[in-house]
Amino acid sequence: MARIIALDFGKQRTGIAVTDELQLIASGLTTVNTKDLLNYLKEYVSVENIAGIVVGEPRQMDNTPSESEELIQVFLKKLKATFPSINIDRQDERFTSKLAFQSMLEAGVKKKRRQKKELIDEISATLILQSYLNRIQ
Repeated sequence: MARIIALDFGKQRTGIAVTDELQLIASGLTTVNTKDLLNYLKEYVSVENIAGIVVGEPRQMDNTPSESEELIQVFLKKLKATFPSINIDRQDERFTSKLAFQSMLEAGVKKKRRQKKELIDEISATLILQSYLNRIQ
């Protein structure tokens, strides 16, 4: 089987998570500057077998799209043009940043490390991916 990648897309940074080849376990991969994201993905896809890309879908509490959805739509067009043969899906990402921070607290991550937004983005991408896996299995 092939891996699935998840993205917690942000204006400045994007957290990335990936599954194992059996698509059972979601793990944090990295956080990259969003301006470098497509180049990073091109390089990653050139060395790994990727079945799909899941992009977080930010929504308000009333289920309407958040203001960052406009940026994500522009990115999705570029993503689909760059990887036409890879399935691209969306996953609700409400509360992932709060859950990521809470999981760091529960894991005993020191305060200085918890303040690194890159780590929160990577954990958020992992939560998005695990939610997606739970939904499709």
